[in-house]
Amino acid sequence: MTEYRFIGKSTPRKDARDIVTGKLKFINDLTIPNMLYGKVLRSPFPHALIKNIDTAEAMRLPGVEAVLTHKDVPEWLGGASPLHVRILDSKVRYVGDGVALVAAETEDICEEALRLIKVEYEPLPAVYDVEEALQPEAPRLYDRFPGNLMPPENRIFGPHTLQEIVIGDVDKGLEEADFIIEGNCAYENIPNPMPPEPPGVIAAWEGPDTLTVWSASQGPHMFKVALQKRMGSINLQSIGSPVGASYGSKFMSWQYVLPAAALAKATGRPVKFCYGKAEHLAAFTVRLGSRIYGKVGMKKDGTVTFVSGDWFVNTGAFSETAQAMVAVGCGEAQLMLRCRNWNLKPKVVCTNRTASGQIRGFGGQELKCALTPIIAMGMEKAGLDPVEFFKKNYVKPGEDFYWRDGIRWVCRGIDFSSAIDRGAETFGWKEKWKGWLTPTAVKGAKRRGVGVGVHGNADVGEDVSEAFVRLDPNGTATIYSGLAEHGTGQRSSICKMVAEILQLPLERVSVTPTDSRVNPFELGPVGSRGTYAIGSAVIAAAEDAKRQLFERMAPKFNVLPEDLETKDGAVYVKGRTETKIPWIKGMGYDSTCLGHGRFEPDFSQPNFMMIFTEVEVDTETGKVELIRVVGATDVGQVIDPLSLTNQLNGCLGSAGIDSALFEETVFDIRLGRIMNPNMIDYKWRTFFELPEMEHVILETPFPSHRFHAIGVGEITPSPGPSAVLMAVSNAIGVRMNDYPLTPDKVLRALKKIATAKRAAV
Repeated sequence: MTEYRFIGKSTPRKDARDIVTGKLKFINDLTIPNMLYGKVLRSPFPHALIKNIDTAEAMRLPGVEAVLTHKDVPEWLGGASPLHVRILDSKVRYVGDGVALVAAETEDICEEALRLIKVEYEPLPAVYDVEEALQPEAPRLYDRFPGNLMPPENRIFGPHTLQEIVIGDVDKGLEEADFIIEGNCAYENIPNPMPPEPPGVIAAWEGPDTLTVWSASQGPHMFKVALQKRMGSINLQSIGSPVGASYGSKFMSWQYVLPAAALAKATGRPVKFCYGKAEHLAAFTVRLGSRIYGKVGMKKDGTVTFVSGDWFVNTGAFSETAQAMVAVGCGEAQLMLRCRNWNLKPKVVCTNRTASGQIRGFGGQELKCALTPIIAMGMEKAGLDPVEFFKKNYVKPGEDFYWRDGIRWVCRGIDFSSAIDRGAETFGWKEKWKGWLTPTAVKGAKRRGVGVGVHGNADVGEDVSEAFVRLDPNGTATIYSGLAEHGTGQRSSICKMVAEILQLPLERVSVTPTDSRVNPFELGPVGSRGTYAIGSAVIAAAEDAKRQLFERMAPKFNVLPEDLETKDGAVYVKGRTETKIPWIKGMGYDSTCLGHGRFEPDFSQPNFMMIFTEVEVDTETGKVELIRVVGATDVGQVIDPLSLTNQLNGCLGSAGIDSALFEETVFDIRLGRIMNPNMIDYKWRTFFELPEMEHVILETPFPSHRFHAIGVGEITPSPGPSAVLMAVSNAIGVRMNDYPLTPDKVLRALKKIATAKRAAV
């Protein structure tokens, strides 16, 4: 391996001191002159017509500047393609749907004004179950979507966007199978991703068609693009603030930006709109619901001959990115399961539960958490070790798959078999694995079981990134990038890349604020693309700036540019370090070198993660305890060890493993509302309950960029839920096919076993 000065070393984050001292300003810390506050009156009904709204008393309240209803708001549309959701409508479609908007001098005045608005509703029948919503007699949420079925969209990722997996000949796969498995599984307990910071925005109109927004967005520049699609041809400046975590949920959500912009336009003053925690849990977007009825053909050696089935996707009242998530999920299933014959048909359905949005895992987690347990039934029937099965069937270099764009890609990444083997060895898989539905150990009422899950994603190379790197005469470098800091330290990592290329001390490399008027286009750190896609653009910009520097300095040494090297802000001839010329003497005080870098999409290098889990189940109480987690992957080259470790630790939480255990959004179908929108009733893991965790990280160079690295952040939580489901099933000897594995479900399954045994006697 190459020995680097900064890459692969643990270095302080650029923003570390500001974070721990409180200097860093998050969106809720920001104020601008003459600013108002905005709030939303939300529906208590899951489905109803608004017959009348009386806002007169609210408008008379001192400090209230505007009260808007569906009759007053602009015709800006949101929702997944086709855009179809108004800011406010005459019909509400879930508990928490917007009814009216208020702008006032303080948040307390806003809250008082909301209480003064009088609304007359006409309740309508509601539907929450995805299959019930497809029935002819089901209530219809939108006139334009008959049967509550959203149309497949073929333009999200280009003209051939993947809408289903229909490949080969399923009938041929039927003939080739040694046995066929049928089953169903649901991953639809709608866990909230739970970022500590609720969503928030400030909107200010600087003219009739010029809008500035400050937001805690994971992708401020893409925020601009998304808003312009919804608001028309306006001049829009998007400024990002530090993101207090996102887990995908705050990438480009329009639900809070459009109301703030509408209130700002109505009042002629800036408006700040931030969710409270209860509002965040109950009325913001949650994960798509996923349910699969599937059939799988398999040979005794673990070769999968066909996969077919129906994938029911519950968007709730609407979704920002449902079809996009379906496209990515269909691609990721092919990475996990090498199979030539597919007929998997998604159905994207609207219901009256809380709306859905993108969450870490982006479609692949939803699909594979429901599909993997069905495949496991085939492994069980064949008596196959799941580790060996996944190692056999995961896509290898030279093998092909269709990605989200509907284009056939050939994998040119690396073989992850070594990472799988190393992970299994570290976990002690061969010693712990006793067979399907067989516990690893039994001690009184407590039984232990083990399981594995896999996940991979080709979106590490998704979409375009652009960057500039400017070299100043004083020996400093500035990166112009729209990369938002969403908690992973990625902005510090690109500084390390530039520092390594230019051999500058880290303190001499900085990144511009995330302002769309300053920086070139940047999609944002999603899909684990930060290391490869964003990193490639930044590396190219730094190398371009370095080339320009050497072209200017070469005449001073009477050598060719390629004969030069630089370190610590000075240039010298390679091998002759005794004579160095500072940048300023070569550039002059009145010039700079500005390098440009651009990354084009490349889906040929998918990443991969295998997670091994061990659980202990108390058969008397039904409680499941996660004992140990081992994650195994290959990153090509570690950029920053501590940042990587923190990313891998992110396998826990409501975006990952804990959605299989206890992070459940409790939804009451009698009232159509979430019953636990608070941090007391919403059960989550504390630091004292963390399991033993170990990470196996290999470094096999990828053909990615100068540092041969690839990102792994998003995939770390995705294998966890199905691994835990497998482990619990093995511990108790009963197959479980529903998340989360709460004590009541475990006890119910165990009681069924007891009843069956008594009947047999």
